[in-house]
Parts: sequence; C-alpha cells; structure tokens
Amino acid sequence: MPPIITSWREGAWVTLDILLVAALIYQVLVMIRGTRAVAMLVGLMAVAAAFYFARIGELTTLNWVVSNLLPYVVFALIVVFQSEIRHVLTDLGRRLTIFGGSSAEGDSYDDIVLAANLFSQHQTGALIVIERDIGLRTHIESGVPLDARLSYDLLATIFRPSAPLHDGAVIVQKDRIAAAACFLPLSMNPLLSTQLHRDRAGIGITEETDALAVICSEETGAISFALGGRIERDLSVEQLRDRLGSELRRRIIPVTLPTPIARNMDDESDAALDSPLAEPARHRESDAGSTERNA
Repeated sequence: MPPIITSWREGAWVTLDILLVAALIYQVLVMIRGTRAVAMLVGLMAVAAAFYFARIGELTTLNWVVSNLLPYVVFALIVVFQSEIRHVLTDLGRRLTIFGGSSAEGDSYDDIVLAANLFSQHQTGALIVIERDIGLRTHIESGVPLDARLSYDLLATIFRPSAPLHDGAVIVQKDRIAAAACFLPLSMNPLLSTQLHRDRAGIGITEETDALAVICSEETGAISFALGGRIERDLSVEQLRDRLGSELRRRIIPVTLPTPIARNMDDESDAALDSPLAEPARHRESDAGSTERNA
C-alpha cells in the first residue's frame, strides 16, 4: 500500500488543514455553548445517526426519503440556526476587525463613566474593578456570578442601596460583568484610614494585580481612581473618562452626561413652609397678628 503522505511539505499542509478544522469546530462549540443551539445540535446528530444506521440496515423506504430530502437539509439548517449563525458571523467579524472590538468595548466602558456620574450625584457607594492581564478568578468566585453584559442600567441596579448586591465590588471582564458582591483584599497601607473600606479594598486589589478600580464615596460623592496601589481622589467625570481611556488604550467616545434636575424655587419655598420646622414660625406670625388686632 503506497504511503498517503509522500513528502514533509505535504505532511505540513495536512497538519495545518487538521489544525484549522479543529480550531473552527472548537470556536463554533464555544460560541454556541449555553444556547439553545446545543440541544438542537444534539437532536440533529441523533437524527443523522438514525439515518446512518437505516442505510446500513438497507431500509429501502427510509433510504429513499433521506436521498430525496438531503438536498434541502442545508436550507433547513440555515432556517433553524439562523440566529446562531448570525451571532457566530458577528463575533468572527468583531475578532477580525482591528477597530471594531475596541469601539464596542469603549462604549461599554463609557457605561462605567455614566454610572460613576450617577453615583456621585446621589452619593451612592460603589466599587468597580476592571480586570486586565492578571486574572481575578479567585475574587470572582467570592461573589455572586453574573456573566452579564456591562451596562449603565445594570450597574445602577446593582449598587442601589436597597439592592442585595450593593455591598462588595463588581468585577468587569472585557465588556461583561463577571460577578457582583465580591470580596477584595484590603490594603495594609498605614496611611489610609481604617474607616474607608471601599478605598482600602480598591487600593488593595490594585496592589496585588494590574486591575483598575473606580470608587465612589457614599459620604461625599467623590469619584476616585486606583491603579498600582495608588489612588487619585476627587476626579471629575471627564477626568475619569480620560484616565480609563488612557489606561485601557481605547478612545472612549464622550456622551452627554445626565445632570441633576434643579428644583423650582417656588416648590422649595412651599416645601419649606410645609416642613415641621416652619410650624413654630407660623404660630408666631398668627400670635403677632392677633396682638396687633387687640391693640
């Protein structure tokens, strides 16, 4: 029997061919993992196995049905798996595009800036940690796993004071929130106040890893940025956007930030009159009026 591979060059091409096919199958399986396509793919494989055994068993009628329906199977698969195919092609295009992924992630990280602006206005405590090269799996496992897409609405919901996950840190991996209510190591820097738990936790995680930490104080509403064991306090929203963009080497497109609604002066005066503190003043005015009338 003559050898299949006759030269090292032909062997290299065959090896490359096998590796590319294996990588393609692996990427497809990774992309459809956890979706309904997995169950549908298993069912499709079961049907294919039944048709195969039917052909081996020489079942004439079933073989005729398979032979006539096989040309239409490809179109049926496209219809059945259209959403999964669209997702795979979109993800592949994002991976191959040089600027596509950075722009999408930049939009996601701008949600952190918007959320920090909200927390600063309402003096809501928050701690957001962004993973970079060093993994934070140990700290992710200490919290509640989410694996949800990073968004302004989700951050605002998590750190709402009445929410069960507002205590602890949110850990962000790329454009996804990996977990919430995570425990972080506290910094042992003696210059830091022992009362500032969020600051110490944000600095502590940046001392051990290359992660970034965005901290919002519930006492003052100040925005802080921690990196490499150092913290920058009282940043404006624009400064936070610049720091995130420079450290992540991405251009974060600025968006219009929401501003607190100023209350009407008439409403404020009415509210002041309706407050309990205004009751003694009303009594004094009425007493003074009755005294003048008696005089």
